Amino acid sequence: MASGPPSQNQDRLRAHFVGHAPAEHNKRWDDLWSAGGFLPWDRGHTNPALIDTLNERKDLLPSPKSGTGERARALVPGCGKGYDIALFAAHGYDSFGLEVSESAVKAADEYLKNPGEGPLEGEYKVADGKNGRGVTKCLLGDFFKDEWLNGTGGLKDGFDVIYDNTFLCALDPSIRPQWAQRMAQLLAPGGVLICLEFPTHKPPKSGGPPYALPPTVHEELLKQPGKDIGYDEEGKVLKSDRAESDEALVKVAHWKPKRTHQPGIVNGEVADWVSVWRHK
Repeated sequence: MASGPPSQNQDRLRAHFVGHAPAEHNKRWDDLWSAGGFLPWDRGHTNPALIDTLNERKDLLPSPKSGTGERARALVPGCGKGYDIALFAAHGYDSFGLEVSESAVKAADEYLKNPGEGPLEGEYKVADGKNGRGVTKCLLGDFFKDEWLNGTGGLKDGFDVIYDNTFLCALDPSIRPQWAQRMAQLLAPGGVLICLEFPTHKPPKSGGPPYALPPTVHEELLKQPGKDIGYDEEGKVLKSDRAESDEALVKVAHWKPKRTHQPGIVNGEVADWVSVWRHK
């Protein structure tokens, strides 16, 4: 795991992508995973905000197991070593992660062989004996393409839970409308998209990854998935009054978590937000 303060890590990460077109970014991420010496996004455990969400906001989540015994499915794009995959499985979901790097998938496969009870606070213990533990699997593929879906059993009606944590903020802003459209396509009719909004405090003009993600970004993108959004001269997303499309995802909950990863804490205060979205 990389050392150094968050700002230095973010500067170094940004420099790795400067001058490279968005089409080259998958290869740049793979280069970092292959080298293995600088993985600043890897905190060694899942974000505590997700642990608390799964434990305390079950009212917002689809049941992990139906009356017929069929498990709901969770998807974590940009899953890294698989901490979130293991956590969702502990809550009873069949859990699938996705990575563009073969080296990342190998790291996740190795980790998921024996993740133990959880590196933070026993978070991988089975949360409910009635639901048991779901399967865990990390897949190699491009989020915006369909080939990897074969490894999940197919799209079916979609995924019941999708979790975005440092995935949208890693994408070049030009790709954001595609992200929103793809999320709407992949989310089941009764499913929820959980977004960990980070970094909310970063000046947009400072670039990325990670790119600034104040709550306005999600709000504007998900009103009309696939449509471009507006920015001012400082790179800040403009809040609009445009109507929601039929494909919109609507926000059903939004809160500042009690705790989060250290880079999401600014001057001793949590700067991250958690938002939960459903189909309109």
